[in-house]
Amino acid sequence: MEPQKLQNILIVCLIFGYALMEWVSRRYKDTVTANGNDTKLELLMFLSLLAIAQPIALLVTGKLCAWLIPDMRGAWANWPVWAMLGLLLVGDDLTQYLWHRASHTPLLWPLHRAHHSAEYMSIRVTYRNNFLYYMLMPGLWIAGVFVYLGFGMTYAAYIVVKIAVILGAHCAWRWDEPLYKIRALRPVMWVLERTISTPATHWAHHAITNDDGIGHYKGNFGNLMFIWDVLLGTAHITRKFPAKVGLIDDRLFGQERWYHQMFYPFFQSRREHTALKFGGRPYDDSQAPTSTVTST
Repeated sequence: MEPQKLQNILIVCLIFGYALMEWVSRRYKDTVTANGNDTKLELLMFLSLLAIAQPIALLVTGKLCAWLIPDMRGAWANWPVWAMLGLLLVGDDLTQYLWHRASHTPLLWPLHRAHHSAEYMSIRVTYRNNFLYYMLMPGLWIAGVFVYLGFGMTYAAYIVVKIAVILGAHCAWRWDEPLYKIRALRPVMWVLERTISTPATHWAHHAITNDDGIGHYKGNFGNLMFIWDVLLGTAHITRKFPAKVGLIDDRLFGQERWYHQMFYPFFQSRREHTALKFGGRPYDDSQAPTSTVTST
């Protein structure tokens, strides 16, 4: 079976597996409060990533590589797996960490705020972003170069593992929570939560506030590897989960429309306070009423 087909089959299995656990654990029914606006944004963004952004990145990088380095097609196919994985972790995952971190600056925030505007955590939130967020993501284009160089099967396996971790970090079913309570697993969990993204660390990144000592939306940027946060000083580990996730400005001024979130700057918001228009800016949550972030 071709690596791409096997990769896709495994990814579909992962999605259905996590969805099943969200349902069986009742976490989806009890915590996911999505409305039609959320559903349109999440479904259309997921489909556009699969059908447009990723294929374009792979096609364009393939064409450019064939033009610029024609003799290098498949040239690294015989590299040892550990060397390929090392390059993928740096070229794809580390650059995605840096891109994610940069997207929390005022310039790039409009391309990423959609991801944080969900007031719930679930696998459906995983690829909820602005369309340009993925089109401009360096790792997506770098990965295309690696595929051209011959990383085929290794890249397919790497992507499956990465998506398993990312889906798990967003999942409404908090798989790590019961494991923290098992005494024999404490050393394992200590290493694991500093190596990969887990629900506890990633939910903290989606928290509506940092004031409770749990939320850390200005850190915990890791996608597959949380070790980047540990090494670069942006990690915050508590093994606890924030009471609320989402954005304060949405609670104060109302939810942004799905097409403003997905297609900014082509469609711009008319909301009273918004980052989704030229001249707009991220909301200064230090000015928010205390009740907005502490009430349950």
